[in-house]
Amino acid sequence: MEPIAPALLMALAGGTLGAAGQQAWASLWSLVRRRPTAGEPCGEDELAALDSAQDEETRARELADALALRARQDPAFARALNAWHREAEAARASAGTSSGDVHNEISGGTFHGVVVQARDFNGPVSFGS
Repeated sequence: MEPIAPALLMALAGGTLGAAGQQAWASLWSLVRRRPTAGEPCGEDELAALDSAQDEETRARELADALALRARQDPAFARALNAWHREAEAARASAGTSSGDVHNEISGGTFHGVVVQARDFNGPVSFGS
């Protein structure tokens, strides 16, 4: 199974992928809540931690690791998680973003003027008086 990217988990937890992303996040909650057999990891604690701190990559990585561990120990969970992962990636693709990261660079030293760096505008933007 392909590892689940922490950035995907953070985007889902933060609600930045729209309705499809919210549905994928709710679906992950349902999947994780299915009780594992005795001795297998659950992942519910990591899921709840990321739910309350959506922008913390460490928490997202802990969740990804817990899901991977559980998938290695439970083939039925692995199949369900793989199907969920495809759904979540489709939600990200339909939202038109890969990880949500924006990287801008301004170089040189002779520019004198206004620079605006932004992402995802909704509505008019004006500058000046």
